[in-house]
Amino acid sequence: MCDVDAGAVSPRAWRLLRVAAGYDQRAVERELDGIRQAHISMLESGSRSLSHERRRALLALYATELEAAQVEAIVTHF
Repeated sequence: MCDVDAGAVSPRAWRLLRVAAGYDQRAVERELDGIRQAHISMLESGSRSLSHERRRALLALYATELEAAQVEAIVTHF
């Protein structure tokens, strides 16, 4: 797992991480219990955030498909 703070990820970076990891919103819903497509949509639009625990789970899911440097670059630059 990378050293990125899930609370420091911008809405745009959340979307880029999801796409870079190869997930659509429905796929995330199938992978993580308690997270729905609507949650992902609101997180990525900046209209609402998820709990810290759910953001960490989401970041861990994406990080399994990406290298730590990729995650850090997306979060840092977006």
